[in-house]
Amino acid sequence: MVFTDRKEAGKLLAEAIINKYDGTLVSPVVVAIPRGGVVVAEPVAEALNAPLTLIFPRKIGAPFNEEYAIGAVTESGFVLLNPDITDDVAARLGITREYIEKKAFEEMEEIKRRKEKFRVSDINMKDRDVILVDDGIATGLTVKAAIMELKNKKPRRIILAIPVMPAEKVDEFRSIVDDLIVLYPAPFFRAVGQFYSQFPQTDDSEVIEILEKFKGK
Repeated sequence: MVFTDRKEAGKLLAEAIINKYDGTLVSPVVVAIPRGGVVVAEPVAEALNAPLTLIFPRKIGAPFNEEYAIGAVTESGFVLLNPDITDDVAARLGITREYIEKKAFEEMEEIKRRKEKFRVSDINMKDRDVILVDDGIATGLTVKAAIMELKNKKPRRIILAIPVMPAEKVDEFRSIVDDLIVLYPAPFFRAVGQFYSQFPQTDDSEVIEILEKFKGK
């Protein structure tokens, strides 16, 4: 399965959510992981007539290789470490507790900067159905961190809505949310982008423009 673009994936996700819940969602809130997840979330929030807000889990990269995620951190300082980083691996890569704390602090500062740039206001999620959306899951570290952060907000349910993810990770993610909606659990998975015909970088101005549509919801 290949989606034309993120917007098409979002429309298909919206259909799947509406078909499954048939108007039974309680005060739904759509929460997107920027940037690409915001484009997917837009049709979902429109279909549900729900507010759209953002959550900002940030990857903690390895020393000398920022692309290799050794963990993720959330706005409140929750740090989730990659379980593949054993003591031996940490020693080999030069990963220390001090390094993780330093990088986590830097990423938390970046989260603050992005919240201000995107003018994100906090939404009360207590006892509401929260639909967490991204454009896909690869390692899943940042999505897991986002889920842990959302649990602290005491929602009624957390529904993870994802266009594509590795089939082998479905059970793992289903076990940590109240419901999982995934359009394509891919048996052969290299990267999220392989499942989109068009997968451009989403820029900040597009995120801001989308969020403006939902002000006052």
